[in-house]
Amino acid sequence: MEDLIKALQILSKYTKTEYPTNCSHDLLFVDVDPELVSEDDIKTLDSLGFFVSEELDDGFSSFRFGSC
Repeated sequence: MEDLIKALQILSKYTKTEYPTNCSHDLLFVDVDPELVSEDDIKTLDSLGFFVSEELDDGFSSFRFGSC
C-alpha cells in the first residue's frame, strides 16, 4: 500500500486532471504525460511498479496493485 501511495504522490505533481486514474482488468492506468515527468521520478515510479504505457495514450500503468 505504501508503494502505491508514494507513486500516486509523485504522479500528482504532474497532473491537475480531476479523474486521472482508470482500471481495466488487472491494469491500473494513470493519465500523466511521461514527457512531463523527470527522469528521477520515472526511475522511482519504475521501482514502485509503474511503467510508461505507450499502448494506452502515453501514461503510466501498473499490474502490481490488484485487479479492478
